[in-house]
Amino acid sequence: MEKGNLSIHSENILPIIKKWLYSDADIFVRELVSNACDAILKLRKLSDLGEAPNVAKGEKYEICVRTDKENKTITVEDNGVGMTADEIKEYINQIAFSGASAFLEKYQDKMGADNEIIGHFGLGFYSCFMVADKVQIDTLSWQDGAAAARWLCEGGIEYEMSDSDRTTRGTTITLFVGDEHAEYLEEFNLRATLTKYCSFLPVEIYLNPPEISDETSEPAQTAEILDTDGESLELETETEPTPPKAERKPINDTAPLWLKSANDCTDDEYKTFYRQVFMDFNEPLFWIHLNMDYPFRLKGILYFPKLKHELEYIEGQVKLYNNQVYVADNIKEVIPEYLLLLKGVMDCPDLPLNVSRSFLQNDGYVKKMSGYISRKVADKLNSLHKKDGEKYRGYWDDISPFIKYGCIKEADFYEKIKAAVLYKTTNGDYVNMEEFLARNAEKTAKKVFYVSDDQLQAQYIKMFREQELEAVYLTTKLDNPFISYIEQYEREQELQFNRIDSDLSTALKQGETATEEETKQKEEVEKLFQEILGNSNLKVDIETLKSESISAVVLLSEQVRRMQEMSRAYGGMDGLQGMFGGDAETLVLNRSNKLVQALFRLKDDQTRKDDTALISQQIYDLAMMSHKPLPNEQMTKFIERSNLILERIL
Repeated sequence: MEKGNLSIHSENILPIIKKWLYSDADIFVRELVSNACDAILKLRKLSDLGEAPNVAKGEKYEICVRTDKENKTITVEDNGVGMTADEIKEYINQIAFSGASAFLEKYQDKMGADNEIIGHFGLGFYSCFMVADKVQIDTLSWQDGAAAARWLCEGGIEYEMSDSDRTTRGTTITLFVGDEHAEYLEEFNLRATLTKYCSFLPVEIYLNPPEISDETSEPAQTAEILDTDGESLELETETEPTPPKAERKPINDTAPLWLKSANDCTDDEYKTFYRQVFMDFNEPLFWIHLNMDYPFRLKGILYFPKLKHELEYIEGQVKLYNNQVYVADNIKEVIPEYLLLLKGVMDCPDLPLNVSRSFLQNDGYVKKMSGYISRKVADKLNSLHKKDGEKYRGYWDDISPFIKYGCIKEADFYEKIKAAVLYKTTNGDYVNMEEFLARNAEKTAKKVFYVSDDQLQAQYIKMFREQELEAVYLTTKLDNPFISYIEQYEREQELQFNRIDSDLSTALKQGETATEEETKQKEEVEKLFQEILGNSNLKVDIETLKSESISAVVLLSEQVRRMQEMSRAYGGMDGLQGMFGGDAETLVLNRSNKLVQALFRLKDDQTRKDDTALISQQIYDLAMMSHKPLPNEQMTKFIERSNLILERIL
């Protein structure tokens, strides 16, 4: 038996990092600036702990990023802890050795739970070789007596180390950018990348800042002049005016709003932050401030935006941060899918990221985070519904697609939120399902009538209102799957949704039992309409409705309609089309209507056959128009027929 150690050829490491570890070339900005931030946070912590007495209290820390198009370089400079030559060998030459991890391990007893150190795996530095042909480090450690050191590498396994001419504490990393990545030398592009990844790092970041001079003005100049006696005179000339100092403004916000307590934030601050982060100048409806310390740390703000139309429902953006470093947008593993319809930021220092800080691992841990976020959203909505119902009802039309989608996606969310799921009624108010069923129990029991198009179904709404019945408005594309989900979830309650033109409630009819003569009349009328309309499959019924003004309505059962909609959604499905085609509607004539009564008298008069056909066609089209839009040819004939009827009246 032979035993040994696996070997790794170091010359293969950098190509692997460049090609496989990071998905985007611009990630080098995030990694280098994050490392610079760590270097400063370490020094700040050492100073706080009394470990660095040579560091002045209240010293200003900053990171400066500079571009030089002429020399094709990008530099990232910090005034943090710096490194000694030995530390370069340890942290840089040993690939994947994490200086941040070593620091945390050394000072773990003094760091506390809320440490700020960002670094994880020690591989971030090597991302610079994705864009650079050569990289140089110049650094000077914070330690007394340390000598400045330089490290130089051209992307292979060989490097050079020597003394550096750096005289101030900290580190400068210089990237000699290759031609294929020259776009990063443009200040505009680099600023966009810094804004993307580093907008909220806890140390001020400057891009191409002007140099700061300690001198406030030029010294006065003197000139030697001889007087008339030959004596020398010294005269002070005018001083050169001092040019105004160029403004130095960081590109980041070191104390983002999500780090503050919700009690310390004003509405104006929330709105300003929303505009700055999402470039949306429409005010959000409201927001949820998340703040959790156990069993994991998570802070953030979720905004409910005001939506202008249904197509915007998919335009949400939830930004995920790790210790104030941007990771990605809309990570479904952490953020419940339905919340991706919203806009917001979340910062979780405990995210189980992989070595590239771009993807998640530890699925069980992430699911707990997702569940917590979902609970907090449900709690906020329930609280708003109970404590400020009027304001909540005012939000409902905008937030209902989000809530309904959440109910469909997560049964637990629906169970928590169902008392706050509202339905707008034809009476103009908003109620939850329990309230709606309670006040309609005597008239419609567990059957919930709904309106999908208030203009098209106006006749049915009028009938309902006349008989003091009510329906709910369900007018979005999301409502069809939503009501199917609710029926399935609440199946023990036998809850059933029916579109307002799918069935005639008993409250709309006189409730009289048809006589034998009336049954015979129904058969005759059905045959008459089939012949006149040329449709032998047409079903005709006769009812005595309480409303005398309506001549006829068209009904299509809820089950058949849903099957037709499913058929259309799945591209026709020929089998379903045959079973549930366009002949599934039933024409219901209103026996109490005077026009229908006149038709019944005319149908046996052979001299009035043309009038009978004209009236029958008109009644059918009028009823169909309240059910669905007429096809073009049928609408043309309806208009021509209407004009003919007017002519005959005149």
